[in-house]
Amino acid sequence: MKIDVKECARLLKEHNNILILTHAHPDGDTLGSGFALLRALLKMGKTARVVNDDEIPAKYGYLYSDLQPLSFKEEYIVAVDVATENLLGNLQHIYSGKINLCIDHHMTNTQYADNVLLRDAPAACEIVYDVVNELGTEIDSKIADCLYTGISTDTGCFRYASTTAHSYRVAAKLIELGADNGLINRKMFETKSKTYVNLERLALNGLELFCNDRVAVITVTQEMYSETGSNEQETEALAPLTRQIEGVEIGITIREKKDKTCKASLRTYESVNAADLAKFFGGGGHAQAAACRFDCSVEEAKKRLIKKCSEILK
Repeated sequence: MKIDVKECARLLKEHNNILILTHAHPDGDTLGSGFALLRALLKMGKTARVVNDDEIPAKYGYLYSDLQPLSFKEEYIVAVDVATENLLGNLQHIYSGKINLCIDHHMTNTQYADNVLLRDAPAACEIVYDVVNELGTEIDSKIADCLYTGISTDTGCFRYASTTAHSYRVAAKLIELGADNGLINRKMFETKSKTYVNLERLALNGLELFCNDRVAVITVTQEMYSETGSNEQETEALAPLTRQIEGVEIGITIREKKDKTCKASLRTYESVNAADLAKFFGGGGHAQAAACRFDCSVEEAKKRLIKKCSEILK
């Protein structure tokens, strides 16, 4: 059932022992949403924790480094920034059909939760900001950092066309409330580890163009992680690179997972709807940024994606 912010806040006030699920291969928006909500609930005296199927990249440590994970039997399960259950990774097998509340900004959301707060916004953190305010919880500098991180990362540091005037207003308010925008933007957009730089070099060396150079594909394998000392948690910055090539309308980054399945991140311009492309493969997202998972090899996933892209670009 679709609900509004007021009803979402009421449900959270009514329940305790709250488990917050974030999507696999976590980014700034799902983590910012999750830890902002967690901190707000803790300030209300509730018991809650955030879980993710993957290891959280070290650069996001400031979101939670001062928190101790609580151990309890969950009674209420909330998903944030998760469009479909399969984006939970292996957590899907544990919590599928059990999620009570979803807070999301992907209009491809499959409404798998009992209650869904869904709004077309550049970042889920913009919606969580409203929820925290409705809860009556004071937004301190730690919560502000979480929310600013989600808005900044999902708007590409306010560069993407999805960014709205409201995004700027909320970000400005968060800075007034103590968000360290300089530090966050530097960590998110201006700092690269040596292992990532080596991985990026390998990935770009293997970049392929298809469909009359209108589709760019980067593949990242487990062998490449081993060679560079990098890992899947460092690959978030690769996806936007595919869309920076002149003439490319669809950028695809395919990452091989340890179990030999893979995930594809899709980036497009206005001529192609990335969410529609992802939805064809059971994924979801936004008009210009989406993702989907494949239970097959990288090469097989690439073949399927290129075939579909060639149909779209006819």
